[in-house]
Parts: sequence; structure tokens; C-alpha cells
Amino acid sequence: MLGYIARRLGAGIVLALLVTFITFALLSTSFHDVALTILGPAATPDVTADLIASRGWDRPLLVQYGDWLIHALQGDFGESVYTSLPVAASVLQRLVVTLSIIVPALLLTVVISTFLGVWSASRGGIVDRIAQGISLIGYVVPGLLLAIGLVVVLAVQLKWLPATGYTPFTEDPAAWARSITIPVIVLTIGGVANLAAQVRGRMIDELRRDYVRTLRTRGVSTGAIVIRHALRNAGGPALTVLSLEFIQMLGGALIIENVFALPGYGSFAFNASLQGDIPVIMGIAAFGVLLVTVVNLLTDLANGWLNPKARVH
Repeated sequence: MLGYIARRLGAGIVLALLVTFITFALLSTSFHDVALTILGPAATPDVTADLIASRGWDRPLLVQYGDWLIHALQGDFGESVYTSLPVAASVLQRLVVTLSIIVPALLLTVVISTFLGVWSASRGGIVDRIAQGISLIGYVVPGLLLAIGLVVVLAVQLKWLPATGYTPFTEDPAAWARSITIPVIVLTIGGVANLAAQVRGRMIDELRRDYVRTLRTRGVSTGAIVIRHALRNAGGPALTVLSLEFIQMLGGALIIENVFALPGYGSFAFNASLQGDIPVIMGIAAFGVLLVTVVNLLTDLANGWLNPKARVH
């Protein structure tokens, strides 16, 4: 297992190097435009060239990337071109906001999807149709429309929750919980639509297998068969879908954060891209690929725990 973990970490490192290098190479084509954005359109070519030279953007690409990588490995991702704030601290601050809505949404997605999937697969009939109808809502109703509808009902009409804004947990835990409730509900509904169908399909396949019939003939209760055996075997593919759901939520954070005015990772990345803030964009890319690598590794380890046959020694 240790060798497997080492290989997965090695693959993650290679992926991080490729993603950050490609990102840096693409950004290098816009150094002149970024300089003009900083100086203004009236800047003379000499002044623009001086700024580019002062930033080191006129050096060979590999030299610039190598210099960035060495500092990044030491935890120094540079400073924002526009705010002069440390990139690492700024990205982490925004990432905490984004994860504060993604993590609760994922936990709720797992619980609700498991319940719906197991319930519909083991009961069938009208129960199955009800469970599928619930999960179908996430497919039929667009996330943006759902977000607006929840804001109108829960925030504007009932005034139970704030429509926009974010309160840090350290300032007021109750206000923090209220500020993330609607975004978490929106993400959860979309996640359940994807994961519940996967759990249901895998559970139906498992409940039709020979070992289930053998266990029933031996007098094992239906609950024990479903929880201890069928659900455990169906968990691996569902975990894979869950990891993909995390990546999808992370990518969709831009829409959610803009709708609810959350100072998160997605909106921060969007604003940095508009400004051409190269150090910030590089930091966002590095933290993003690192987060995805960690999530994929944890998913593989959990899959190996659920299904010993999937373990690689």
C-alpha cells in the first residue's frame, strides 16, 4: 500500500508540474498586455519595456518558471501585482470560504444519496419512483435558477437567511452557518442528482448477485445484507463519482460565489484573470491542482478500505 501511495503522489507531482508549467507558458504570452494594464494605454514602449524588465518577464521562459517553482516549493508564491499582498495567504483565505460550502455540501450529498440509492434499490416500486423523482430535481432545475428561487423564498419572503454575504466562522459561528446555508443547499441538490443515481444503479447490480441469494438462504437479514455487503461493494464506484463531484463543485464555485457575493476561490480566480494578475493566477493553479491530487488520493485509499480487492500492494 505504501508503494501505491508513493506512486499516486508521484503522479500528482507530475500533474502539478505540467499544469503549472502550461499555465505559466500561456500567461507568458500576455506579459506585454498585463504591463499595459498596469501602466495604462498611454504608456510609452520604453516605460512598458522597463516594467517588463523590472518584473523579470523578459527572461527565458524556463528560467522564469524555474525561479517561480523554487520559490513556490518554499511556500513563497510571490505577491499580487495590484495589491502587493502575499499570494499564498490570499489564496488560502479564499479557499477556506469555498471549502466551507463545498465540504458540508459533499457530506450532505453522501448521506442523502446513500439513503435514496439504497432505499430505491432495495424497495423498488413506488418507493423507487419517488426516490428517482427527488434526485431528478437536480437535473431538471438549473443551479442558477434554483439559487435565485431559494433566495426569493428563504431570504426575501421568509427572511430566515441572508440573501448574500459571508460571515467568517471565527467571528460568529451562527451567522456563518446562516450565510452558507443556501449555497450548501444548491450544491447538495446538484450533487444528489449525480450520486444517488450511481448508488442506486450499483446497489441494484449488487442485490442481484449470487452471494446475496446465498446470504438470504442462510437466514441473514435484509438490512445486514444491504449495509454490510451490498453497500460496501457498491461504495467504490460511488466514491469515484463523489471525487468527480468535488471537482465539479470546485469548478462551479464561481457561479455560486457570484450569486451569493461570497469572497471565495472561484470569484478570486475570475477577478485575477480579468486583471491579468500573473502571480495570483499561478498560485490559484498550484493550489487547485494540489487540492485535486489530495482528494483523488483520499478517494483511492477509501476505495481500497471498502474493497480489499482494489488495494494495490
